[in-house]
Amino acid sequence: MWYLRLSDSQRNALRDLIKDQEELGTALQGALEALDYSRWDDLPDATLPWDRVSELALVQNIGEADVVWDLAAGMPSAPKPTPVPRKRPVKRVARG
Repeated sequence: MWYLRLSDSQRNALRDLIKDQEELGTALQGALEALDYSRWDDLPDATLPWDRVSELALVQNIGEADVVWDLAAGMPSAPKPTPVPRKRPVKRVARG
C-alpha cells in the first residue's frame, strides 16, 4: 500500500495525466477513483462506524483495516434487517 500526500494542484495534475492515457485498465481506473475520493479524506467530521468495523473484523477473523477497505468498496456498513413474518389475522365466525 502506498501513502502519499499531494496538494490540490498536484492531485489534479496526476488525475489529468491518468485521464490522458489511451486505455484505462482496472488499475488506472482504481487510481483515478482513489484520487477523486482522496479529496474527502481530510474532512474533520468524516467518521466510520467503528463498533460495526470491529464486529465485522471479529466475525470474519480479519483486521479492521481490511473491513475498512471492504466498506470503501461498497460493502454495507450495517446488516440488512431481518424481515419479521407477519401473522395472518384469525377470521372469527359468528355462531348463531
